[in-house]
Amino acid sequence: MRLQDQVILITGSTTGIGEHMARRFVKEGAKVILHGRDAARGEALRKELGEANAAFCQGNLADAEYPAKLAADAIAAFGKVDALVNNAALTTRAKIAETDAAAFDRIIAVNARAPMLLIRALLPELKKNQGVVLNIGSVLAHCGQANLLAYSMSKGALMTMTRNLADALGLDRVRVNQLNVGWTLTDNEYQVKLGDGLGEGWPERLPAYAVPMGRLLYPEDIAAAAVYWVGRESFPVTGTVAELEQYPLIGRYTNHEGDPLKQQDHAK
Repeated sequence: MRLQDQVILITGSTTGIGEHMARRFVKEGAKVILHGRDAARGEALRKELGEANAAFCQGNLADAEYPAKLAADAIAAFGKVDALVNNAALTTRAKIAETDAAAFDRIIAVNARAPMLLIRALLPELKKNQGVVLNIGSVLAHCGQANLLAYSMSKGALMTMTRNLADALGLDRVRVNQLNVGWTLTDNEYQVKLGDGLGEGWPERLPAYAVPMGRLLYPEDIAAAAVYWVGRESFPVTGTVAELEQYPLIGRYTNHEGDPLKQQDHAK
């Protein structure tokens, strides 16, 4: 088991990618501290994983005082914390004209401030255990899309924090890495796109240039990658931002080969 005897705190872990990480980590021998705002969902998952393997903490990361409490509760759950996965994030969609100060502050509070405050609160514990932080970012950190301005900015801040703290905490043997995740088919994403009018079964109708490998990323794919980065196998690597996507991001040209309606001659 690749995570035997490790204790891992995962924020936003009652649904989506976080839930799949929790399930995979337990299978790999870890004990997990689940976190979320929905108590019923969190307790149900804790019971499913087993009380010997999982604890649950309820709270809102938008509250500036909560990360310190979450850190203390996480340590109390199993007596230590070896790894922190900053996974929780708000993905509220809004273009610049719709993004006022309050909306911006809410997203930054959860997506950038809370991860920093959690690392700060857990730092003595992480130093003691030569621990690791894994930040779950997004490929949108590099630019983003028009209707996810504040979200994209928050993930850019997370990426900078990852590299900054990897450098700052290296001599303390605390590692900080990040996964920048591409388009992933979570239950929530499926429902969002239904709301956008794509219709039932939309993932099977995506154009090849959007999914050149034939399908979207699944939460299980992210969880599988995360095992390496939260585990001891990845020691001593720190400061890495890994892109989990199915096409290159830098210098990418969207490949429309085989689609006569979308082919363009860029040689002119």
